[in-house]
Amino acid sequence: MAGHSQFKNIMHRKGKQDKVRSKLFSKLGREITVAAKLGLPDPAMNPRLRAAIIEARAENMPKDNIERAIKKASGADTENYDEIRYEGYGPGGVAVIVEALTDNRNRTAGDVRSVFTKSGGNLAETGAVSFMFDRVGIVEFDAKVASADAMLEAAIEAGADDVTSSDDGHQIFTTQESLRDVSKALEAKFGEPKKSAMTWKPQNTIAVDDEVGEKLVKLMDALDDHDDVQNVYANFELSDALVAKMSA
Repeated sequence: MAGHSQFKNIMHRKGKQDKVRSKLFSKLGREITVAAKLGLPDPAMNPRLRAAIIEARAENMPKDNIERAIKKASGADTENYDEIRYEGYGPGGVAVIVEALTDNRNRTAGDVRSVFTKSGGNLAETGAVSFMFDRVGIVEFDAKVASADAMLEAAIEAGADDVTSSDDGHQIFTTQESLRDVSKALEAKFGEPKKSAMTWKPQNTIAVDDEVGEKLVKLMDALDDHDDVQNVYANFELSDALVAKMSA
């Protein structure tokens, strides 16, 4: 296990400004409804639903909204959403994976292709870049819940594969099969995590210059801003200077 790897997971989520909160809640609610519809409406028996609820709570989604999204799954008028994965290349040849839930495949595909093109990238065939990522489980905690050493020790004991700790928090990686058990073991020790779900982890990351980095961030922002897009992943790292500039 690499206790303190330099891997930085680039899963871009919009900030918590009021103007984007409604859209964020809509996306979270859609995932909850789809998860409840595909499995049981009980999060204790439905790992995907439990993961969706954990993420919703982490974003301070009201309890009433969560319960309404679960109940919606059993309604006769519930929309049918297709799960689609798009793959492509952004500026600098960076690999990008987009996960979407859509009720109109043609619309979403056209929109996603347009975003890639306008950003100087291109949409590719399914499988074109996903081989550069590993499909793994991820459990996230705030940095304050434990020291890096304490989290590493607990993660090893729980059966995790890798841990990354920084001022931003702890990221614990697992196999797909062990995500549920590792998450439960860590939750018993540190409380409910910020996230417990499947993710696409780059096998290697590309360091990009600031000009390309800014273009990539705009691409991911534009993708994430689309109503049908749930998650965006890429295999690049921004320079510390650009991160500081964007955070200012």
